[in-house]
Amino acid sequence: MQPSTDFPARGGTRLMGRRAECAALDRLVGAVRAGEGRSLVVHGEPGAGKTALLDHLAGRAADCRVVSVVGVQSERELPFAGLHQLCAPMLDRAEALPAPQGDALRIAFGLRPGPAPDQFLLGVAVLSLLSEVAGERPVICLVDDAQWLDRASAQVLAFVARRLVAEPVGVVFGARPSCSELAGLPELAVGGLPERDARALLDSALTGPLDVRVRDQIVAETHGNPLALLEWPRALPAELAGGFAMPGVLPVPDNVEAGFRRQAEQLPAQTRLLLLLAAAEPTGDTALVWRAAGELGVGAEAAEPAVAADLIRFGARVRFRHPLVRSAAYRSASVPERRNAHRALAMATDAQLDPDRRAWHRAQAAEGPDEEIAAELERSAGRAQARGGQAAAAAFCERAALLTPDPTGRARRALAAAQATYRVGARDAALNLLALAEVGPGDERDRAGVCLLRGQMAFASGRSADGPPLLLEAAARFEAVDARLARVTYLDALSVAMFVGRLADRVGMTEVAKAAAGTPVVRGACVADLLLDGLATLIVDGPVAGTPVVRQALKAFHDARLSVDEQLRWLFVAVRAAHEIWDDGPWQDLADRQVRLARDAGVLSVLPLALSQRVFVHLHAGEQAAARSLVAELAAIKEATGHPLPAYGAMTLACWQGRGQDAARLIENVVEEATSHGEGIGLSLAHHYASVLNNGLGRFEEALAAAERAAAYPEELGHSNWSLVELIEAAVRSGQPARAEAALDRLAGTTGPSGTPWGLGVEARCRALLSEGDAAEHRYRESVTHLSSCSARSELARSHLLYGEWLRRQRRRGDARVQLRTAHGMAESMGMEAFAARARRELRATGETARKRAVATRPELTPQEAQIAGLAREGLSNPEIGTRLFLSPRTVQYHLGKVFSKLGITSRSQLRGALPSGPDETTLG
Repeated sequence: MQPSTDFPARGGTRLMGRRAECAALDRLVGAVRAGEGRSLVVHGEPGAGKTALLDHLAGRAADCRVVSVVGVQSERELPFAGLHQLCAPMLDRAEALPAPQGDALRIAFGLRPGPAPDQFLLGVAVLSLLSEVAGERPVICLVDDAQWLDRASAQVLAFVARRLVAEPVGVVFGARPSCSELAGLPELAVGGLPERDARALLDSALTGPLDVRVRDQIVAETHGNPLALLEWPRALPAELAGGFAMPGVLPVPDNVEAGFRRQAEQLPAQTRLLLLLAAAEPTGDTALVWRAAGELGVGAEAAEPAVAADLIRFGARVRFRHPLVRSAAYRSASVPERRNAHRALAMATDAQLDPDRRAWHRAQAAEGPDEEIAAELERSAGRAQARGGQAAAAAFCERAALLTPDPTGRARRALAAAQATYRVGARDAALNLLALAEVGPGDERDRAGVCLLRGQMAFASGRSADGPPLLLEAAARFEAVDARLARVTYLDALSVAMFVGRLADRVGMTEVAKAAAGTPVVRGACVADLLLDGLATLIVDGPVAGTPVVRQALKAFHDARLSVDEQLRWLFVAVRAAHEIWDDGPWQDLADRQVRLARDAGVLSVLPLALSQRVFVHLHAGEQAAARSLVAELAAIKEATGHPLPAYGAMTLACWQGRGQDAARLIENVVEEATSHGEGIGLSLAHHYASVLNNGLGRFEEALAAAERAAAYPEELGHSNWSLVELIEAAVRSGQPARAEAALDRLAGTTGPSGTPWGLGVEARCRALLSEGDAAEHRYRESVTHLSSCSARSELARSHLLYGEWLRRQRRRGDARVQLRTAHGMAESMGMEAFAARARRELRATGETARKRAVATRPELTPQEAQIAGLAREGLSNPEIGTRLFLSPRTVQYHLGKVFSKLGITSRSQLRGALPSGPDETTLG
């Protein structure tokens, strides 16, 4: 095939020097036809031939549905522009998706109002949509110039590409090597052509003879870049003719663009202006370009020289021969010429149908500050935010700030721009905008807003200890201008301090609580006020005064009609407050609500922590299968999103199951990560569960050391109190009752005021450990009675175990066996294997042998297969399972098919009998 200098044709013919690359693409199409999902990043420098390879692929996939997306540099700030290219032709199939997914697509594309969708919920929606469309015939998605995609589209498409498994869908990107969003996907590097092929390609573009030395120099300087080889003869015909005045060595993209620029400069002025208009209008809307041309007095005849020069085509859409032609046309124009072009495009854009694009063109045309345009951009930012286009909102806000003439207004808009920019993960850019906001003459509210954002950024970036003092300062500033916002910010500061703990001499929960306690409650107190008052009273005045206030706040939180955002914002605090007062009823209810809300809203910034808290609740209730399912879900989130999530859930489960080496490794990982990020919650949690692990294994001195480390974080609500229970047992078994007595005094200060069966039950057990004779027996029985009336089944099993151990030491073997059999049966059924082993050893000491429960041999399911099978057993549909695990329904069905084969069953209804059962099988979180 002789390479064409025209636009690449979709013919699937062989490309010169690209046999290996074409073979790789052919294999990809073959796999997709066979029903396998595939993704690939074809990367190389500009002009390397990525577009030609994608066109080859399109030609080879003629029997598939081929959809194309092209990234445009000037469109990077418009929300979901790339995703709209992909999904718009398929949106009629959105009705087949689960409601949250279909709604996410419609909101993102502005087809319906609603809260901005989480990007990963949107990713699952796009994955499901492609899977649905692929049910008719295989789908090939070609994404060219992926480095120019808007950020939201790039992240969603990369997510989809990573989750393709059993759906006949292929996603192939053409991108420059620096496209970070695509990191980790399979790659096909496209370099320069081999020297022989490079010479042949250059010869095919020549119209006359060329000195061999000149030809070799061109091949060497271009490094075999196909576009440079094809375009150099067009750009420098005179020099090539005689071989004189050859340019020096430049990077290939600069050389190629310079060639395009020289071609454009030779065109008539009206034609250059038309090219500039087309370059400044990235959507390729032919009618809009011609309307703008009319505004500038440019007629249809201006297109002829550019078309004849093979630089551009005007059809259903405007199409440049190469993105570098667009870049050259735009960059070769002067700044006033660009402004003039954008002004004409703004005038030609319908203010009702496309107000955001019109505002963007007006902003690019502005010669200086302009309040009218800045206000229009601010409105565009609000619309972008509403449909989840955070990157677009950030761009609109930043431009609005720069165009604001009033210094106070500029500071306010710079703060809004910093907030929007931070939300898209551009921390450095957000800090620059914050600096702009700080130098302006903002009022006290603005300065408080700056402190608030700095505190949020410090906490989220890992500099956790810096968060509480900044949030505390913000709350104090808000007191002078907005009492309600001040109290809400105090609650946020308390939440962050609760998470961070005091790892150094920094502001902690006590300082925040004391500051908050001095603020007056505003009229019409809301749930946030009640939570703040409850926690502040609990911390400052102690459990006797604080427990009733916390309980009242939790009831109000349960009953109030709050928005999803409000609930997700404060549920973490509410869950921990219930935990602190030993009230497992609201603790379970609120933790469950947090998971459901985070899942339904697709908020992955909240879901991992919510799932981890729910793991603790399930293990408390002895529901090991449910906890195991949530740990697997956490792993799925980590795999799908690439977020470095702490292994809290996995560590907790491993310690509870008594898996010594695995648990120790996970504890070490959590300690290392918590130390590096300054997160006290991670350290206290790791040390607490190390004490649980070692108490179960009978390594009481190690358990004591770990429990004392955990209890040394008194500002970590909940875990320090739990650890006192472990400390007392370990100290007594280690022969150090004095250390247990001191811990019991601290523990009783929280469990007594709680008045709950959970709190009173563990306190009675701890008192029994330090008692003798009838007093000890009375307290063991009291512990069993209390714990039998609440959901704390794991604590109940341990009370039976300790009571049985005490009875054996009193030589009451018959009575001991009753308690130890109960403890053994409960612990084994709940997966508390280390505690079950303790019970078996004690039973042997009484003369009775307890056999470990036999487990039926069955084919081994992979962790993902086991998780999908468990969710299907509980009645979740394939789309519901797919949404939870970031898989398409087709992939879920694929895994279920493998499960059925391994278990020897043929339907979902048989799963309950085929999978291991237990007392915790009724729910999976």
